[in-house]
Amino acid sequence: MPNATATPPFKTLGIVGTGAMGRGIAQIAAQAGLTVLLHDLREGAVTEAREFVGGMWQRAVDKQRLSEAEAERYRANLKEAATLGELAGCDIVVEAIVEKLEAKQALFQQLEEILDDQAVLATNTSSLSVTAIASSCRLPQRVIGFHFFNPVPLMKIVEVIPGLRTASDVADRVEALGQAMGHFTARTTDTPGFLVNHAGRAFGTEALRILGERVTDHVTIDRILVDQGGFRMGPFALLDLTGLDVSHAVMESIYHQYYEEPRFRPSPLTRQRLTAGLLGRKTGEGFYRYVEGKPQVPDETPPPPVEPRPVWIGAEDDEARRQLIGLVTAAGWPLENAEESHETPTPDALCLLAPLGEDATSCALRLGLPAERCVAVDLLAGLERRRSLMLTPATRAAYRDAAAALFAHDGTPVSVLDDSTGFVLQRVVACIVNVGCEIAQQGVAAPQTVDRAVELGLGYPHGPLAMGDHYGSRRILTILDNMLAATGDPRYRASPWLRRRATLDMPLTAV
Repeated sequence: MPNATATPPFKTLGIVGTGAMGRGIAQIAAQAGLTVLLHDLREGAVTEAREFVGGMWQRAVDKQRLSEAEAERYRANLKEAATLGELAGCDIVVEAIVEKLEAKQALFQQLEEILDDQAVLATNTSSLSVTAIASSCRLPQRVIGFHFFNPVPLMKIVEVIPGLRTASDVADRVEALGQAMGHFTARTTDTPGFLVNHAGRAFGTEALRILGERVTDHVTIDRILVDQGGFRMGPFALLDLTGLDVSHAVMESIYHQYYEEPRFRPSPLTRQRLTAGLLGRKTGEGFYRYVEGKPQVPDETPPPPVEPRPVWIGAEDDEARRQLIGLVTAAGWPLENAEESHETPTPDALCLLAPLGEDATSCALRLGLPAERCVAVDLLAGLERRRSLMLTPATRAAYRDAAAALFAHDGTPVSVLDDSTGFVLQRVVACIVNVGCEIAQQGVAAPQTVDRAVELGLGYPHGPLAMGDHYGSRRILTILDNMLAATGDPRYRASPWLRRRATLDMPLTAV
């Protein structure tokens, strides 16, 4: 269980605020060998925190992940500071109090009267400007952001955020402290949302936009992004877990801090549900309803039994065409244009399209195909774990059912969507990649740091830049350009970082 990886650059660390974050920071700091002084205004809070952290170590001993001697040594590192004045000997103090600018400024002003001028003041803020917090201090050069994620011992990442006036040696020492605590340290600039919360803006907001357009329901969106996209949790399950009282506030905060940047635009759906008290797990109902803590999820509807009919493939990309030919052949359905002998489909043929960022209607019309017999297929992630089909408003039920049966022939689940510019997976992935590219373009963090921080902080299958390389940056660029052309919404304008590297066939991680 010990997770220290280096000698800490500080010896005595004070923590003000012993809630979940303060306790977690105290645990890993004590494990790293620091003397930790805990202070909280609420009577009994420090005792509760010490007992809680001590219990964590005892459980580790019981599971033979920690020796009794190590646990005792860690416990000895945790001490109480009954008053702020008892933090005077600390060479760094981390605040983990309420997320209000005035409260943090007032605390740091008090600490400046107590601490040595060489001591560092670190804020665990998740959304406030480090520069703004430091602006009220006598020595703003010693103030820095040190943002952990909950639960701190398990989330092996901490953002190190220098303010505009933070001294470089302070940033270096705090980064070394994070590493000594066993965490990946993401050095980031003091921008709204810093790195991880900034990078996470696309996942939920684009899913909400899809839901708001009535492309499909929230359950289907979650299933697609988990099965096809490889995300650990769908966006609506995640919103329910976090709670809309938290998530919606973050969405609005970052959106307004970036002066209404369209890429971060929140959805009225969450505001309405917040007003109704549908917060998620904590209230028993959010996007899902919960019974004994478990979400109630309807079973998937199996495709209706249909007789095979001729299939005509309208995929323009060679790889997409190859995938569709392989599936139709494996299912044993008749294929009209395997060798492109049919320039147009016969009157009864099911027409399969494979657009990128384009809706099925536009694709069918552009190719001169009968919209009533067209079904589009999302091939961005292949056809292995789930298959997403998209109808035009004119697609007849017989052709919808035929497509669903064809793509479910081997037992793979199938999701059927109404028409959309970019299906579900294409839209969400393209927006995630685009926001990550813009973070790199703005120099918020180094490209490798962006990817690793997002993997650790958000649990995505790839960081946003690596995700773009995984799916193909040219394809991501095509999706965004087509969505922008179709909707006119600047939300989908491609980052210069993405456009330049995609057109030059360079990795998105290239500096």
